[in-house]
Amino acid sequence: MRTLPFAVVAPSLVAALLLGCGASAPAPAASEPSTSMRAAAAQPMQPEYDASEGKGHASAAHERAEDAAPGASPAAPEAAAPAPPAAPPPAAAVAPSRAALTSKPEARRVQAGAAPKKAPPQPVVAAPRPAPAPVAVAAPEPQGSETYRDYGVNPVEDPAKDRLSTFAIDVDTASYAIARRKILEGALPPYQAVRAEEFLNYFDYGYAPPATGPFAVHLAAAPSPFTVGHHLVRVAVQGKRVPVKDRTPVHLVYLVDTSGSMQSPDKIELAKKSLRMLTESLKPGDTVALCTYAGSVREVLAPTGVESKGKILAALADLAAGGSTAMASGIDLAYELAERTLVKGHVNRVVVLSDGDANVGPTSHDEILKTIKRAKDKGITLSTIGFGQGNYKDLMMEQLANQGDGNYAYIDSEAQARRVFSEQVGGMLQVIARDVKIQVEFDPELVKTYRLIGYENRNVADRDFRNDKVDAGEIGAGHSVTALYDVELKPSALRGGGATPVVVRLRHKAPLGANAAEETVVRMAPGAIAPTFDAAPADLRFASAVAGFSEILRHSPHARSWRLSDVEKIARGAASSKGDQQEFIGVVRRAGALAGGRTDAVVAKAAD
Repeated sequence: MRTLPFAVVAPSLVAALLLGCGASAPAPAASEPSTSMRAAAAQPMQPEYDASEGKGHASAAHERAEDAAPGASPAAPEAAAPAPPAAPPPAAAVAPSRAALTSKPEARRVQAGAAPKKAPPQPVVAAPRPAPAPVAVAAPEPQGSETYRDYGVNPVEDPAKDRLSTFAIDVDTASYAIARRKILEGALPPYQAVRAEEFLNYFDYGYAPPATGPFAVHLAAAPSPFTVGHHLVRVAVQGKRVPVKDRTPVHLVYLVDTSGSMQSPDKIELAKKSLRMLTESLKPGDTVALCTYAGSVREVLAPTGVESKGKILAALADLAAGGSTAMASGIDLAYELAERTLVKGHVNRVVVLSDGDANVGPTSHDEILKTIKRAKDKGITLSTIGFGQGNYKDLMMEQLANQGDGNYAYIDSEAQARRVFSEQVGGMLQVIARDVKIQVEFDPELVKTYRLIGYENRNVADRDFRNDKVDAGEIGAGHSVTALYDVELKPSALRGGGATPVVVRLRHKAPLGANAAEETVVRMAPGAIAPTFDAAPADLRFASAVAGFSEILRHSPHARSWRLSDVEKIARGAASSKGDQQEFIGVVRRAGALAGGRTDAVVAKAAD
């Protein structure tokens, strides 16, 4: 069929074509994706971390954020999901512009309904063809998303059916630091980001150290300030402190993410300051190696004795961010460096500093975790230190540390870096016990119900408590671990008479030597139950405030009647003069303001 000149097309057909172009232009997704978009598409969307894989019996009916009580702050972001899709581009950017389609005088007249005039002959002049208007444009690349895991909430248990509660030690603290940053910057944290045990273990409660052995166990209970008729039972473990002169030599490999996602002062620059503090905490006999990962991996500094501290600090000063991220390859190189200084009986550890955003290369989470486990079996542990926000991958960083038998911290300021790498660095550099498990037994004659607050992703099957092949957590020098149970006691427990409602068993392996574990048994004395909440020790009362805060923020169905105003009041009456406890009061108050003045606004509905 012969094509008619554009000038003689009927006006109605032109109009139809104009409308059709706008309606049928290819969608942005049909355009050729950018390199970074293709890399992101090739990466699995965290299928390895399905919540069903978690140990224990987390509540499957745990409410989602969208089901929060009316009035919840809109500032609370939905986490554990990709960033929302970009808004579609404006019509002018999608369809050919009307000016471009009517650039000839004849066409303009046709569009206006005028009869076309025959154009006089024109000499043929070669002229550059104007650039065509874009038919379709790609959507803006996503600015990143944060990834968290909802581990659910432990259910209420009947001791007549299950009298044992078993879990592994966890001394991570990142969850509280992440939540604090978000709250102080004006947004409630995603409920999935809140892990109650990491809130509790962030604080130093001043527990007495052990007279002998690696740790002391402190038990106490008091009526709950949140639920009438309930008690809060605290199980606390305090590790011994080891003087620096007696500390075991350590061999550290700093693995620093220098990818483009780390290009901000609160990421790469704060990571460098953190490592300077850590290096200053080392002593003669310790060694440091440094490697980086981005689009490729690089050995920056071979294992170097801390006697050459200037060389180590100079290598840190030269670090800069840029490029994509190949985390798996970086971990492989870090372990190669760690094996050069692997000494049985010493602390051999890789320290990963990253925002967790692995988006290029062999990034299969299963493969990375298998690599970490193989290295741990050789005696090389791994700790993770998180930085930044917006594209932060909490899930990745937490799982790496859990698999590597290390601890997980989050750094959002120089003050937090000083806390982790200077004031509390002994816990990272000196291990005093391995594979530590706790088993709490509730007497069904004295206890009606119990529920462990937190530790959902650290649950251990009761039958595996004495199975020394089952991995658990480690305790470093000076570490303390706090666990709270929400308990209904029977009247017989409150009358006394010498019976104990709770027995705690602690099982651990020595930091060196055989893999046979030792077991410690501690019974709660009836006198450890305070008659009123106000009569309870200040450390128990402050821990109760911390637990209440975490329960409310994570939308626990058990906390639907708890109020942030009560949490603040309890914390104010129990806080010591320590800076972190005083800061906590302000964080709770700020969270209440973000909830729009309704201090119960972030509480979820009851679980089905």
